[in-house]
Amino acid sequence: MTSELERYIIDHISPEDPVLAELDRQTHLRVIQPRMLSGHWQGQLLTMLTEMIRPMYVLELGTFTGYSAIALARGLRRDGAVVHTVEVNDELQDFAAEYIEKAGLRERIVQHIGPALEVVPRLGEVFDLVFIDADKREYPAYYRMLMDEGYVRSGSILLADNVLWSGKVAETATASAKNDRQTQGILEFNRLVREDPRVDKVIVPLRDGLTLIRVK
Repeated sequence: MTSELERYIIDHISPEDPVLAELDRQTHLRVIQPRMLSGHWQGQLLTMLTEMIRPMYVLELGTFTGYSAIALARGLRRDGAVVHTVEVNDELQDFAAEYIEKAGLRERIVQHIGPALEVVPRLGEVFDLVFIDADKREYPAYYRMLMDEGYVRSGSILLADNVLWSGKVAETATASAKNDRQTQGILEFNRLVREDPRVDKVIVPLRDGLTLIRVK
């Protein structure tokens, strides 16, 4: 997609939340790999999907600087509904917390620090909506954990980001793809989802690819 077309799309969707706009700017100024941020387009979709699904319990794997957690929480409509967001890098915790506070969502967002495969079992929740955007090497393990260990139910929605991985998923024969553990993780995740009869699924070519999965 050209930058001109992306700009056109941004100009024709709901305006960006001021706190999220500031968070976007500060992430680009202060954090390594700012492209990991969800951004306005995807953030608006996350908010709208959350409004439509009306979840009580939301799980995010990969907080980064908190943009997507805030976008998800902005869509919560039920009393007591919360977003549990998990980040392995403790150096980002205070940065994200600052903007969660600025957004007025401290009561809606619960931050957890540690590997997702260790944190999620301790939460003791069954989630209505899950957003996966953490270590790409662990995507298959995240999926197996969620689906096989009872952390989602019939009707739950899973969203997985970066499933096209800058087009590398279509370059499986190259040496770089074969030796790249992140690419291999995405490929295995995509295969697992495709072959799983327990779910309906569709890939949306938004930014770096977003898979929408509904548990039957």
